[in-house]
Amino acid sequence: MKRDGRLSAVLHALLHMAEQDRAMTSTELSMCMDTNPVVVRRTMAGLREAGFVTSDKGHGGGWRIAVDLDAISLKDIYDALGASPVLSLGVHVEHPQCLVEQAVNRALKGAFSEAEALLLERFADVTLKQLVDDYRKRAKPARHEKRS
Repeated sequence: MKRDGRLSAVLHALLHMAEQDRAMTSTELSMCMDTNPVVVRRTMAGLREAGFVTSDKGHGGGWRIAVDLDAISLKDIYDALGASPVLSLGVHVEHPQCLVEQAVNRALKGAFSEAEALLLERFADVTLKQLVDDYRKRAKPARHEKRS
């Protein structure tokens, strides 16, 4: 089963955007997200509708983060992307009348719901600022090693 990597890819692109003193084009962001510029524009449009990014057309145009990084959580980004299912696991529903299948599905659905709620709660606790700070902390030693 293919996993939905949009959240990870968008977060990657947003961190690159946070490090720039200029707008980034859809082509530049497509390289960060390992996709094509059309997908970037479609994805960023959802973030623009949520008020997280802005876009300018023409020469020097592109995408910019529009809000304070402390004001955006991973959950906010997840919701702006359309809140796809967090877990790829599901229940088997081939024989809904089967009492065994019903017992298994009740147990699994409860566990899946609890796991998803916990994950989304954690997403709400992490801001883009925290991700940028973590990146910058890790980048300093890496930059220092390159100079040596």
